[in-house]
Amino acid sequence: MVVFSGQHRKKSSRALQLGVLATAMTLGCLCAAHAQSLVQLTEQAQFHDAQWQSARAQLDATISQGAQAKAGLLPQVGLQAGTQYSDSRSRFQTSGIAASSQLGAQQHTAAIQATQALYNPSKLVTYQQGQRSVDVAYAQVDAAAQDLLVRTAQAYFSVLEAQDNLRLVMTQKQAVSEQFEFAQRNFEIGTATVTDSREAQARLDLVRAQEIAAVNELQVRQAALEQLVATASPSPWPLTANAPLPQLTPANINHWLATANAENPLVRQAQIALEIAALETEKAQAGHKPTVDLQASYGYQRNPDGSATTPGMNNVRSNVGTVGVVMNLPLFAGFAVQNRVRETLSLEEKARADLEDTRRQVNQAVRTAYFGVQSAYGQVQALEAAVASSQSALDANRLGYEVGVRINMDVLNAQSQLFQAQRDLAQARYNLLLGHLQLRQATGTLAMQDVHEINQLLSPTASLTKK
Repeated sequence: MVVFSGQHRKKSSRALQLGVLATAMTLGCLCAAHAQSLVQLTEQAQFHDAQWQSARAQLDATISQGAQAKAGLLPQVGLQAGTQYSDSRSRFQTSGIAASSQLGAQQHTAAIQATQALYNPSKLVTYQQGQRSVDVAYAQVDAAAQDLLVRTAQAYFSVLEAQDNLRLVMTQKQAVSEQFEFAQRNFEIGTATVTDSREAQARLDLVRAQEIAAVNELQVRQAALEQLVATASPSPWPLTANAPLPQLTPANINHWLATANAENPLVRQAQIALEIAALETEKAQAGHKPTVDLQASYGYQRNPDGSATTPGMNNVRSNVGTVGVVMNLPLFAGFAVQNRVRETLSLEEKARADLEDTRRQVNQAVRTAYFGVQSAYGQVQALEAAVASSQSALDANRLGYEVGVRINMDVLNAQSQLFQAQRDLAQARYNLLLGHLQLRQATGTLAMQDVHEINQLLSPTASLTKK
């Protein structure tokens, strides 16, 4: 180990203080320059996030697909036109004399046809399924929107947590450096052993390694937030130190479970999927039912050179119009309809089981989020007490070290305990806020208003009090 003394120790201490000051100024610039609130970054994420844009595009496609299902209930109109040339040759006998004739003729035709379904249960069910598919797409967009709010808040608080961790590591490094210098002075005057300075040096080296890891972690989390909001170097507003944390209301898990069963987008999707499966069974059963269509047509035919039925007559023209009702009743299709009904009944049972499984998973997610929020409340209160008691323990150990009843390691351990409690407290506060959003996401009621409420606990000037 290198022991600094005299001029070299002063230069090393000065360089260390300048390094800490430069890093602190960098953190201050990140928090103060171009600082953005949680609401601002969430709005940017809604505009740039690829997953959200994909869900919106899928909704538009499903709406168009649902409109296609309505086509089977609307009139179908078609226009046909054509021209052809025919060459007819015939041989016959008349008065015992063989004879033959040849006729080459052109024919021009045009017709318009229209069909309107009067009774077609299969097409009606297809239309109903199309409408329910649109409802599924809306539920998927709702789930994607809530997921985006949680992902943005998670990335936001993740950056704040990394910034707090780096700030605390820097503060710890400064405190350990001061303790190292204090041990060195005591060793020089003979009131402490070389062990004290070596212990402080070892702890200082460890904190420096933690600082490198903290800087890297901050850069990684900053990059993740940049990718989400498509903004270079976003700087989130810090959490106000003494901000009152939101309360869990109502504090009744049965209320949250009931809300989830009624509002959660995943439950709604599974419920609609069951309804679509039931409609598919109804459509399969329609294979035994008749269909009734109204058909109408109007055609035009022209034979410039006559025809086989009108030989010798040129430029023959005829117009034909028809209108009628056509019924089609299937009698036997090789048991295809019966087997299709069995298939759809099995798929309907599967959809019912999937719905029950989804409800159970959602209920478990609600319980996990609910108890997580309750646990976070308890952790915040306990860690606030731990920070206060750790600060008192550090002050007592410092005083004891100065009067000779404590050793240097006691002070270093007390410092580590204090900074660890402060890191845990900051993390618990962020977990509590994120837990509120996750609980509402689990119940399916998360909205932008919830983000606004949490945004009120943030402040662009809070970073000034944390330096």
